[in-house]
Amino acid sequence: MNPDNDAGQGRSGVSRRGFLGAGAVATAAAAAAAPLVATAADASPAAEGDGLVAVRVTVNGDRHAVRVDPRVTLLDTLREKLELTGTKKGCDRGQCGACTVHVDGRRVLSCLTLAATTNGHEVTTIEGLAEGEQLHPMQQAFIDHDGFQCGFCTPGQIMSAVAMVDEGPASTDDEIRERMSGNICRCSAYPFIVDAVRDGQEAMR
Repeated sequence: MNPDNDAGQGRSGVSRRGFLGAGAVATAAAAAAAPLVATAADASPAAEGDGLVAVRVTVNGDRHAVRVDPRVTLLDTLREKLELTGTKKGCDRGQCGACTVHVDGRRVLSCLTLAATTNGHEVTTIEGLAEGEQLHPMQQAFIDHDGFQCGFCTPGQIMSAVAMVDEGPASTDDEIRERMSGNICRCSAYPFIVDAVRDGQEAMR
């Protein structure tokens, strides 16, 4: 047996050393070309708008036209496209109520609402409640009663409370608790929240 057989030619006429060298060159060429291919593929949908849907929606009285992925939520559209960050992303699973907004006057969880479904509708966020410098009565009531601690859940609490009153005023504190039960306060400021909702309801009426 030839001791230099590994470096020499085999039966195919191609040496092992030559085969490995050719493989290394091919791998390097592929690696160099890969970024160009990936960049072109990644840029194509964004540049051409492939897969996006047009949404025309009125938010806090202002008309907006945006193009979004049909899978994107109203919450992410409000925060990332329209820069309305008052609406908070809490659990992102529809369980805490921090993302509550109004669509055509009814409270919805924006983390579970597809932005595309709001086409042609009216959305109100916490930024749209006040009239200029004049706070909404429910906003003022939350301040007067210290109805918040960290404040993270407060926009959703207020939006839910306003919609609750519009649905029909609560007659007792227990009814307020029941109808606001979809909004969680991790600081446990519930007694103050109930007081705020009760007085805010009276001011709204």
